[in-house]
Amino acid sequence: MSRQGDMHDLASARAYVTRMLEDPDVRTLVAADDADRLLALAAVSVDRANANGWVFYWAHPDARRRGVTSRLVRALADRELGEGGLHRLELGYRVNNPGSGAVARAAGFVQEGLEREKFLVNGERVDVVTAARLKTDPV
Repeated sequence: MSRQGDMHDLASARAYVTRMLEDPDVRTLVAADDADRLLALAAVSVDRANANGWVFYWAHPDARRRGVTSRLVRALADRELGEGGLHRLELGYRVNNPGSGAVARAAGFVQEGLEREKFLVNGERVDVVTAARLKTDPV
């Protein structure tokens, strides 16, 4: 999660999640296991003026490839495009992260473009796929 903040232990991870939950411009959903351990987080940073939002998500390695994150992102998108009052949700994922792309597609996001060499990761330029889901898109 180096692109989202400096988390290096359990305390810093808890502080990060707490900040997300307390930020009035970020709407969050989390998935936890039976032992109340955080498995995944999905959130939307809200642009109130335009009724839009930027979606981001992550999952603990134990939760990957089980559909946890896809269900979480879909639930977040359904909520925000419904009772949340937003019209458009956007997200981006690195082309070298096929798991994140699978999450976006499973949550109903449609690819809209490619931002060439957007991120600098470990000294290498990486393309980013942009995708969106509209209130008017079929579920």
